[in-house]
Amino acid sequence: LLLPSGKEDLCCPACQEVFRDPVLLSCSHSFCKDFCKEISVYEPPLNLALKKPSFRGSLLSEKLKLFCLDHQQPACLVCRDSEKHTKHRFRPIDEAAQQHKKEFKETLEALKKKLKACEKVQVKFDQTAEHIKVQARHTEKQIKEQFKKLHQSLAEEEEQKSGMMKEKMEALGRAIAARSDTVRATGEELRAEGDLDSE
Repeated sequence: LLLPSGKEDLCCPACQEVFRDPVLLSCSHSFCKDFCKEISVYEPPLNLALKKPSFRGSLLSEKLKLFCLDHQQPACLVCRDSEKHTKHRFRPIDEAAQQHKKEFKETLEALKKKLKACEKVQVKFDQTAEHIKVQARHTEKQIKEQFKKLHQSLAEEEEQKSGMMKEKMEALGRAIAARSDTVRATGEELRAEGDLDSE
């Protein structure tokens, strides 16, 4: 594979090919991951800068004119013919971009509808919560008023019964006093007539 002039240092020093799944070693050198497995005992991190499809496309001096439907990534004409994309389906990148844009727009519209529905539900919940608060305050007010009326009624009943009891006690006292007067008067009459021994 021929590379543009001055880009030879962007190839794997082990296999001399454009980096495939490049990894970065602790010594700051990069190698293809497959080759690195043979010489390394630890799993080095991927070199994401060298792994980008757009970067590989620029290395190959090819514009990314295609989109691999199987890998869901842009590709150049050279990548299309590589082993990595054997039997894969491709579309022109502009067509794929339009399709993705359409799908994104449809998804966005669906999300907007869901958001509006959620907002309506939220409004109903807020209204219901406010109605419950108003009802609770109204019920509390009614209970307090009923309690006040009941308390007042009990107080009035107590006062009325106490008044009646007081009147009965006074009437009983007067009746006892009257009888005592009658008994005393009768005793005096009997003593006066001599029918009753004086004590």
